[in-house]
Amino acid sequence: MPFTWTALGPIVLLVASNVFMTFAWYGQLKVEHRPLWLIVLIGWGIAFFEYCLAVPANRLGRLTYEPAELKAMQEVITLVVFAVFSVTWLGERLTLNHAVGFALIAAGAAVVFKGPF
Repeated sequence: MPFTWTALGPIVLLVASNVFMTFAWYGQLKVEHRPLWLIVLIGWGIAFFEYCLAVPANRLGRLTYEPAELKAMQEVITLVVFAVFSVTWLGERLTLNHAVGFALIAAGAAVVFKGPF
């Protein structure tokens, strides 16, 4: 499949939306000193931008990919973004069990792209 905007665009939009989503869900773990209600409102505000990217990503992606392929792609992108975020923002260490678990999920996504058996 040639890389066109309808093929590459959804990937770019899903990566960007996942950055917002990851900050909305996990960014607050570094600001424990704020009230939970404020963290929830801030998270909703950040998630709004995630949604503004994810919906067009799926709409555009539907022109090239099947919904199951989009979902599988989304899961792998989520893991990659989270892994980078976890190390750079949260200062966590990724271990071998994380890598193996993520690889198994990526393998499952690859099966989705292989088409019907």
